[in-house]
This record gives sequence, C-alpha cells and structure tokens, in this order.
Amino acid sequence: MNTVVVGAQWGDEGKGKLIDILSKDMDITVRYQGGSNAGHTVIVGQEQYIFHLLPSAILHPKKVCVIGNGVVVDPRALLEEIDGLEKRGIKVSPRQLKIAVNTHIVMPYHRVLDGLREKMRENKIGTTGRGIGPCYADKVTRCGIRMVDLLNPTVFTEKLKDNLREKNEYFKKVFGQKGFDFKGIFEEYQGYARRLKPYVCDTALYVNAEIKKGRSVLFEGAQGAFLDIDFGTYPFVTSSNTIVGGAPSGCGVAPTRIDKVVAAVKAYTTRVGEGPFPTEFDPKMDDIIRAKGKEFGATTGRARRCGWFDSVLVRYAATIGGYDELAIMKLDVLDELPFLRLCTGYRYKGTVLKDFPHDYQALCHLKPVYEQLPGWQKPVGEVREFRKLPVNARNYLMRIEDLVGVRIKYVSIGSKRDEIITR
Repeated sequence: MNTVVVGAQWGDEGKGKLIDILSKDMDITVRYQGGSNAGHTVIVGQEQYIFHLLPSAILHPKKVCVIGNGVVVDPRALLEEIDGLEKRGIKVSPRQLKIAVNTHIVMPYHRVLDGLREKMRENKIGTTGRGIGPCYADKVTRCGIRMVDLLNPTVFTEKLKDNLREKNEYFKKVFGQKGFDFKGIFEEYQGYARRLKPYVCDTALYVNAEIKKGRSVLFEGAQGAFLDIDFGTYPFVTSSNTIVGGAPSGCGVAPTRIDKVVAAVKAYTTRVGEGPFPTEFDPKMDDIIRAKGKEFGATTGRARRCGWFDSVLVRYAATIGGYDELAIMKLDVLDELPFLRLCTGYRYKGTVLKDFPHDYQALCHLKPVYEQLPGWQKPVGEVREFRKLPVNARNYLMRIEDLVGVRIKYVSIGSKRDEIITR
C-alpha cells in the first residue's frame, strides 16, 4: 500500500516521528517537495536526529530514501546531513539514498536574495533565508540549475554564467551589492557534484518500477497544508505545494498509485513566523504551552506561536487533501490544563463563518468561536491503548474527529518513537 503523510496545519505537526514509525513497514520513502527550510525531528532512545532534506526513514537500515524532483536541494546542506549521520555511525550509501536527476539546486545567490528581499519588505513574510523561494522562482522562470546540469561541467558553466550576468546586475542596481564571482561558485559546486553523483538517478523511473514490483512507498511532505503556495495563508506560505496534490508532480508518480493519506495534526495549533493565526493564545498561555511542548523550530530555532485547536482549519485541509486517517500529535502537552477549547467557527462582521476564508483582511480581524471541554489533568505518557486514555482525553479526541470528519488512527503521547497509540 502506498501512503502519503502530510501536515494539516502550519507545519511542525510531528510528521518526522510519524514518518519514522510508518516507514519501518514500507520499502521506500519519498520526499516530494520543500527544501532545507523544513525540519523533521526524531527521537530514538536518548538520541535526537533533526532532518532537513533527508527523509527520516534513513534511520531504518535497508530502507530506500528518495529525494524527488519537487524538492529544491542545497548541496551543502544535504552533504552536511549525510556527514553528520555518518559521524554518528549511520552509513548513507547510494543504494539507500537516491536523488532525482531533475531536482533544482539552491545556489549562493538564492540564499542572499532571500534575505535581502525580506529585509526590504514592510510586511515581513518570515522566510528562513535558506534560498528556497528564489530557487523555486528560478525553476518557474526557466533559468534554474538542476542536478543533471550540475553533473555536466559544460552545461553548468553556461547556466551559471547566464544566471550571474542577470543576477549580478540585479544585486548591484537594486540592492547595492557587489554580486558573485563565477570561479568561486563553480569550484565549490563542482566539489558537491563529485560527491553527490553516485546518488543521482531518474527517481521517477526507479519509484514506478519498484511499485510495479509490489514494493510499498511512503510519500513524505514537508511543512503543512496552510503553508501551501496555493491554499495556504498567502503570502505567509512556502514556495511549493505542501498538500497531497503535490506528491504526484513532486516525484513523477501518478495519483492513481496513492492508496491512503495520513495527516498529522497537533492536539493544539502552532505556526512559525508571520501571518494570521485566529486561535493564538494570549502571551501567558503561549509561554506555558511553548515551554511544555518545546515549541522551537527544528530548522531555525525560532519560537513557535501556539494556540487552541482550530477545527475549521483542519477540516478545510481534509477537504482538499482527501485524508483517510488523522494522527494527533503531542496530546501529552495538554495534560495539565483544567479546560481546553476547540475552535468551531469564526465570527466576522456579525456573521459566523463555518469555512476557512482566504481573504487576508478577514483572517486578520475575525474572532474564533470556541467550544470548551474539561481537561483530564493526569499524565498520558504511559498509556498504550486508546480505551485506557482518561475519559476527558478520549472525549476531546472524539470531538476533534467529529468536527474534522476524519477518523483518528494514531495518538502521540510523547516525543520518543514508542510513545504512540495505534487505534
């Protein structure tokens, strides 16, 4: 069975842990979008692993991990991840890791441009500054450099010179920056090319051939539904399609090959960076949940904003994503609360909205409509069966299930690999 795992909020839902758990029973795990701006954290025993480009399934021996064409790859960041794992005794061989020949490459000028654009904006987007947006922009404007180009010195030379001619003028005249030197970038990236070449192949052909052989595939998304370039809280979004629909185009596998969709959602809501957030806590509550949930970005270290569970948000994500199952993550963070609130609608200009609005002004001024439930005020970390959860915890989960309209299959009650309930 081929399964897609996605986030149904603003990212950081705990997909890394869920993927780590599910991938042990799958043959291949494919990352299909995003770049090194994403972060998946997995805790195995006393060891913590943070992934940015590598699928977290790389921790399982004999499993194959694929970086699909929908990902934008920063070669330096990828090699740092590979080297970091190998220093910890985890070998990453070309048999285990495969990189799409047609994935696009993040260049130094992408990273610098990302930061300069953000600095100039009056309304900050909250970019990570990793060059992801500018790299996707070059892909769309057809001047991007792909992995296959990087491996061909002649083509790489021509494309890099073309890009520098245009971008150096832009840096000088718009930002007052001196621009980039061809020789330094060429030599640096040819070094990356030599190291990455053994991993590169036509991953679309590879994955489709393996599916025909009966192999199972887990498709791994980064970020979450409301950071999607089309369906998210634009412009406070990422630069790729984070929803389920991004999987087929991001790895070259037909939608008909997908059998199941599992969405990860936190038992509450968080978002990193700027943008509207209807159910955000007051500062005091924000600090309490952030500390309990260790809500700091795996990629940037930025403090996450925290709020009550927003069922309107997740229901919309489920509608466009066709979710089959939900995984509720970090339920244990709510253990000590005397009561919990669930957002069931938005009040705006005297009207209660039951559906998520895309109007930016509405999102900034609406007020959430809450339903209040009693808390359970006891630890759930040792529970391993759904029926043994405290009654109020079960009631809270069942109300989420009812409001979202998707069955809850998994409940995470701690950060470690084995701290999960399968229903």
